[in-house]
Amino acid sequence: MNISTLLKGVEYTAIYGQQTAEVVSLTYDSRTVEAGSCFFAIVGTLTDGHKYIASAIERGASVVVCQQLPEGVDTESATFVVTEDSERAMALMAANFYGNPSQKLQVVGVTGTNGKTTIATLLYDLVRLMGYKAGLISTVVYKIDDEQIASTHTTPDTIRLNAMLAQMVERGCKYCFMECSSHAIVQRRIHGIRFAGGLFTNITHDHLDYHKTFAEYIRAKKLFFDNLPKSSFAIVNRDDRNGEVMLQNTAARPLTLSCRSNADFCCKIMESTAEGMLLRIDGVDLWVGFLGRFNAYNLLTVYAAAVELGFERDEVLRCLSLLRPVVGRFDIVYAADGTIAIIDYAHTPDALENILKTVGEIATKNQSVTVVCGCGGERDKTKRPEMAQIAVKYSSRAIFTSDNPRSEDPEQILRDMEAGVATTDNYMKISDRDNAIKTAIMLSSAGDIIVVAGKGHETYQIIGDQSLPFNDKERVTYWFTTFNR
Repeated sequence: MNISTLLKGVEYTAIYGQQTAEVVSLTYDSRTVEAGSCFFAIVGTLTDGHKYIASAIERGASVVVCQQLPEGVDTESATFVVTEDSERAMALMAANFYGNPSQKLQVVGVTGTNGKTTIATLLYDLVRLMGYKAGLISTVVYKIDDEQIASTHTTPDTIRLNAMLAQMVERGCKYCFMECSSHAIVQRRIHGIRFAGGLFTNITHDHLDYHKTFAEYIRAKKLFFDNLPKSSFAIVNRDDRNGEVMLQNTAARPLTLSCRSNADFCCKIMESTAEGMLLRIDGVDLWVGFLGRFNAYNLLTVYAAAVELGFERDEVLRCLSLLRPVVGRFDIVYAADGTIAIIDYAHTPDALENILKTVGEIATKNQSVTVVCGCGGERDKTKRPEMAQIAVKYSSRAIFTSDNPRSEDPEQILRDMEAGVATTDNYMKISDRDNAIKTAIMLSSAGDIIVVAGKGHETYQIIGDQSLPFNDKERVTYWFTTFNR
């Protein structure tokens, strides 16, 4: 692609070298540069891409996009585009390179602390149930119609994102449902993507290791809605106190949903059992195979988005009743003796509280509830004592354990959690996660409930700089079998 086409809509302060340069690929990693690549020098949190411009040119980069021209650089060695924001330029150029695929799809973005994966995945499942091809960008997996691709980030970098959107267009997809993480929003990974709609779930304590303050975290989420076009819709959960904050300054059509009060879309839980819930959505009753108030919100959001996309209401409700929970989200494993283990990704205080409250609603007086949970290393430390408080408050017994400790001392993470509970609380610390799961099963009686929280769908444990195989569901199943449960 010619550089002039690639730069359409991009703001830059100067351009040096051949202005007719051709580009065959895009990258921000100098190690993947090939002859004819456009290399983007990005100022990241860990390193500055400007340090690798010389390496990129040596490897054959024909174009370099940077925020500052390196000293002594030979402007005849490549075409240099100087811009105030390399990330923004990369987003727009990636969209141009792949033919602006988001303009040929109905893309719906989901943001918030909890519920993003469930909502995006259920929308994908719903649309496919209705006979349409769709794509999915989620924490668990990327999907291009029925092809599955391993997920590396909740929201991939803008080059990979546009490449996948282009593949969706080629495969005949009409829709794409994607999670928009707060990191991706501020890092402009979704800049240049045209959204048909935006969905807001909730905001609770998370990612303060990156955003530093809760106000900055909220601002990051709001930025997504600030940038929605006038042609799109913005649906927010008004029962979250920051819901309607998201709608301030948005050009999109504002809509609200609620399980508590009047809104554009309403839901009420009429009945709840261990098998599911009877919901009343916009005056219509339907049975769903999901548990918990948080899932009532998730399903209501899916319903609202589908209706706004133009699907017929009764057909949406019919398909909602056919949907099933997402892997690693309230994922139930049954033992032969009636013991129940619930695997869930809950790794924030609010998510853990929601899960344990739901378990408390379905548990009988004779069932004890044991929760196994931990906190990730090199992540927000302030939520550790809060997670521990919630674990002991809503369970009969809590076992604090490792959850991707990374380079932190697992025992120190557990001590940070322990600081939030009293010595009289019923808890123990077992840093080895497999041993913690084993112990929870050993201490439970037939028919009891065990909640294993924090990793959900993940099939690895990050210890030090190694990603080691580990799957909560597999380990629970193994110990159930070993103990003849």
